[in-house]
Amino acid sequence: MAVNGCASLLLRPLRFLPHKTTFVSYSHAMENIRNLFLLSKDVIHLNHGSFGACPKPIFERYQQYQTELERNTVNFFVNEAPQLLKRSREQLADFIGCHANDVVMVMNPSYAINIVAKSIPLQEDDEVLTTDLEYGAMDFLWNYVCAKAGAKYVQQPISLPLTTKQQVVDEFFKGCTARTKVVFISHITSSTALILPVEEICAEAKRRGLITIVDGAHVPAHIPLDLRNMEADFYTGACHKWMLTPKGSSFLYVRPEFQKLMDPLVISWGFNTDRTSKTVLIDFHELQGTRDTSAFMTIPDAMDFRTKYDWQNQTDKARETVVANAVRFAEAANGQLLCPVSTDFLGQICSVKINCPNPQALKKELYSNYRIEIPVIEHRGSVYLRFSFQPYNTQQELETLFSTLEEIRTTTALLK
Repeated sequence: MAVNGCASLLLRPLRFLPHKTTFVSYSHAMENIRNLFLLSKDVIHLNHGSFGACPKPIFERYQQYQTELERNTVNFFVNEAPQLLKRSREQLADFIGCHANDVVMVMNPSYAINIVAKSIPLQEDDEVLTTDLEYGAMDFLWNYVCAKAGAKYVQQPISLPLTTKQQVVDEFFKGCTARTKVVFISHITSSTALILPVEEICAEAKRRGLITIVDGAHVPAHIPLDLRNMEADFYTGACHKWMLTPKGSSFLYVRPEFQKLMDPLVISWGFNTDRTSKTVLIDFHELQGTRDTSAFMTIPDAMDFRTKYDWQNQTDKARETVVANAVRFAEAANGQLLCPVSTDFLGQICSVKINCPNPQALKKELYSNYRIEIPVIEHRGSVYLRFSFQPYNTQQELETLFSTLEEIRTTTALLK
């Protein structure tokens, strides 16, 4: 049976997730949602945001690709993998609102931003404008790249708690000078879990003639994303977080006029190729030597899963649950909310600033003694407690979290 030119046994319709989705009754589909995941039953998982969680049907498909790779390696690499990756790019591009030739699969957003940061021709005294809310690993990268070029990485302070979108835009561009060349910003921040007004920032940056780079690690399948309506020159997002694919599956979008500028981190067979079936972006960055690309190939299966289990509706409800519980979360942790309680700023993750003298001890206490997996994050001298809420989570799990935080606050010195 051929699918997109592939005729392997691997690509025949699967008994657990047919290529054409078989719908079941809504109540039956959702009543055992937790059982669709491989998550340990003895842990309350409130940290989907860090690495995601892959449903069993998608993970089984992933393992099938890996098995076929080992069973018939040459044929898989040479004939099947290119078509499967093309199919994934096409479905992903349709989902995020761009052309399939303008997006390439990469292992993670850090890898993607490394490609971009090391390819942008920064000159001495150029400035890269960002916020003081960015993911720490990206701060390391930009400081490294700017130091080599003699450029400056400007981490513009953003006042917390946020008040309005315009407040963020106004404060951000106070850091812009005549030397600013690049804007780098998170769509959803990591430690503070805030949705930033990236569309407005990209539009203003473009008006000023600046290059725009967006770290959307938390965005795909979390909040709406349509790159056709965003003036970002570069955008990266993780598929292994909220899109539910296996770990090591992400993408880099590059506006066409910048694609030839992007140097591959690994020079391999796609470099200086005479093939014309792909863009330079895909040729340079897809062929990276021998590696397992099975996680990339599961994107169509993730799309099928979303349809079969009405996932968009379920995640909308999860977001409503986060908004409904944000104030109680802050009260239980004796913490400070970081924004108005609104879907303008909150998705399926919520973070509060806490007074915690020993963050590592608090995290250990929550996991070891209460079996609650939740991040306690140190960022620029502050400590944040952040919970994620997916359809596999329940209100009762949040109630357990709240009562646990109250108990820790009243019986230990870990929360003040």
